[in-house]
Amino acid sequence: MPTSRPTLGVLALQGDVREHVATLRRLDVDAITVRRPEELARCHGLVLPGGESTTMWRLARTFDLLEPLRDRLRAGLPAFGTCAGMILLADRILDGAPGQETLGGIDMTVRRNAFGRQVDSFEGPVHVTGIDGPVHGVFIRAPWVEEAGPEVEVLAALDPVETAAAGVEAAAGRIVAVRQGHLMATSFHPEVGHDSRVHGLFVDLVLRA
Repeated sequence: MPTSRPTLGVLALQGDVREHVATLRRLDVDAITVRRPEELARCHGLVLPGGESTTMWRLARTFDLLEPLRDRLRAGLPAFGTCAGMILLADRILDGAPGQETLGGIDMTVRRNAFGRQVDSFEGPVHVTGIDGPVHGVFIRAPWVEEAGPEVEVLAALDPVETAAAGVEAAAGRIVAVRQGHLMATSFHPEVGHDSRVHGLFVDLVLRA
């Protein structure tokens, strides 16, 4: 457990980096961007942002971050992946790019771009375990969880009535938020807007680690 205010990193290779940093700072933690192993070493927890999962994986290899990230996650570093970050934390991918790798850690299979193209983006309420009232879920070329292992706690699945009303019936009942041990992930972008409650769940996870 951090002995003082924790330092949380946001992987800053590509994606919604500034939005995550701003959200974390509203929760009174030290938020830094991470592009190098020495920055990663300072972190008590790490956010893997939304963006393009294949680009992030390739850049992590280019910046010599891929193996340090895997080592820290295996050693118990708490991490929170959103959208593309969920893909990076998955043990298995469907519809991935040729040769695409992940960091792994969560026993789940995710389907990349499950919600379709960017024009098919979906917004709607998501009911997340541990949070009173719905959060506003923004799904942009988002994955969903096709299969979760027995050790994975499902934090949120999409309501069939609400997905039908939004015209995305195929997403009904799909798992969109999970937690396994020190790792958590969401299909949606909780950094959009000013609701920091999902990030608050992650900060609590870090403080308990």
